[in-house]
Amino acid sequence: MLAEVILKDVDEGPALDEQTRVLTHIAVCSAATTMDVAGTGRYIEEALDLGLDATQIQEALTVVSGLGVHTLFEASRQLSSAILRRGGGEAEPLDTSQQDLWDRHIGTDPYWQRMEDELPGFFDALLRMSPETFVAFFDYCAVPWKSRALRAVTKELISLAADSTPTHRYKPGFLLHLKNALDLGAGARSIREVLDIAAAAPEHHGVG
Repeated sequence: MLAEVILKDVDEGPALDEQTRVLTHIAVCSAATTMDVAGTGRYIEEALDLGLDATQIQEALTVVSGLGVHTLFEASRQLSSAILRRGGGEAEPLDTSQQDLWDRHIGTDPYWQRMEDELPGFFDALLRMSPETFVAFFDYCAVPWKSRALRAVTKELISLAADSTPTHRYKPGFLLHLKNALDLGAGARSIREVLDIAAAAPEHHGVG
């Protein structure tokens, strides 16, 4: 298992605290790839009973709602490649406006550089295909990192869980969030517990 290879030299660390555990369940149940409405409701009630407030729970939901950007991660690169191939195979340098957007939103930020490493060419593809979507991507993804109702490591753990469910095994996101969680101090035990919660996610049976 890929996770075990990465975790083999990582300290065990503590188990998940109860609040992070229930937020992970909320993330897994509410993700678009699961949509367990009843389960989400049960875990929201449990989270409130544990003392989590509405802002914290909503922040977790906002984080997980970002699963939709995986469509952009994969398909925007495919679109860009197809357009490039049909146009002769040579990409023009970014124009002044595009370069300004790149510098403003990506620059030398190591967080985005790690994403570029896991998803090579994504940012360039999205910027070329739709500067408006490029800007909107950063604006939306930034929301839960500006409100800061939850610890950064908690947000990485619930993102890891959402990318690891049986109905959404997304390796680039898995690796990105696993590495980020480890950098933020998560131990092997908490990582395994998050992955166990993800593995037990129900199938998506539809809503309504």
